[in-house]
Amino acid sequence: MIQVHHLSKSFQSVKAVDDISFTIAKGEIFGLLGPNGAGKSTTLNIMSTLLKSDVGRILIEGEEIKPNSEASKRLIGVVPQEISLYDELSAYENLLFWGNLYGIPSKELKGRIDHTLELIGLLDRKKDLIKTYSGGMKRRINIAASLLHEPKILLMDEPTVGIDPQSRNRIFEVVETLNKQGMTIVYTTHYMEEVERLCDRIAIIDSGKIVAQGTQKELQELVDTKENIQLEFDFLSTDQVAKLSELLSRNMIQKENQLIIESSIKELSNIITASNQLGLAINDIQLQKVNLETIFLSLTGKQLRD
Repeated sequence: MIQVHHLSKSFQSVKAVDDISFTIAKGEIFGLLGPNGAGKSTTLNIMSTLLKSDVGRILIEGEEIKPNSEASKRLIGVVPQEISLYDELSAYENLLFWGNLYGIPSKELKGRIDHTLELIGLLDRKKDLIKTYSGGMKRRINIAASLLHEPKILLMDEPTVGIDPQSRNRIFEVVETLNKQGMTIVYTTHYMEEVERLCDRIAIIDSGKIVAQGTQKELQELVDTKENIQLEFDFLSTDQVAKLSELLSRNMIQKENQLIIESSIKELSNIITASNQLGLAINDIQLQKVNLETIFLSLTGKQLRD
C-alpha cells in the first residue's frame, strides 16, 4: 500500500533522513524504532506531506504523494508528537474545530466526535476543558482528532511519551482496534515493548539510516547470539562498564547496577573472570533470550535510549 523510495532530508549540515526505503502492506502496523534524533519524526512529516524531501518519493496505492496535497491528506491521519489542542476549549469543542477544518458536514461530524470519544474512552468527559485533562488524556484526544475524517492510514509519532500506564494501555487498545478494522498504521517509538506488542514489521532506524527491517523473527535471525546475560552488581560505574566491555570485546547495556551483555552461556566463565579482575561483586546472574533491545545493541553498538 505504501512504498517509500530512497528518501533523504537534510537540515543545513545535518542529514536527518539518509536514503531510506521500505514498504508497508495494507492493514499492517509498521514500526519505526529508534532513539531520539534518529529521523523518525522527519520521516513521518514527509509521509504526511507536511515536509518536502530533498530526494526520493512516496507512493500510496501506486500514486505519488505531493507536499500539501489535499487528496493525500484525506487518506492520512496524523497523530503528532506535540499536543495540538486548545486548553480553554472542551474536548468536544476541540474536535469540533478540527472536524470543521476537514469540511465534515455538521450533523455527520457530531456523530463522528461521539464515536471517536467512545473509542478512546473519554465520551463521559467530552464537556470538560482540556486544561483539566491529564497528559495521557490529552494524547488520547490528540488521537481522536486524527480520526475524524476517517483516514485509511494513521501516522503516529511517539504517541505515548510521558504518559501514565493506564493511558498507554488504552492507546495500545485503540491502535489494535483500529488495525482490526483494517486501518494501516505507521507507529514511531523508542520504547521496544511497544513495537514488540503492536507491530507486524519493524524498521530499526539510527542516525537517519535504516539499519535493519523485518518481523521480530527476521530481526532476531540477523543477530549472531540468540541470548544475552544479565548481571546485577553491588555497584557499577560507567568507567567499570567501559573497561569490562574492552576486556570482553562485547556490546553491553548498563541499567543502574545491572548489565546486559550480548553473549551466550558459554562465555559466562570469561565474564565472571573479567568482573573479578575489576573488583566487581556479582549479586545475580540471569540468562535471557534475545529481544529487540539486544538486537538494537548488536546492530548499532549502543543503547536504544542514548
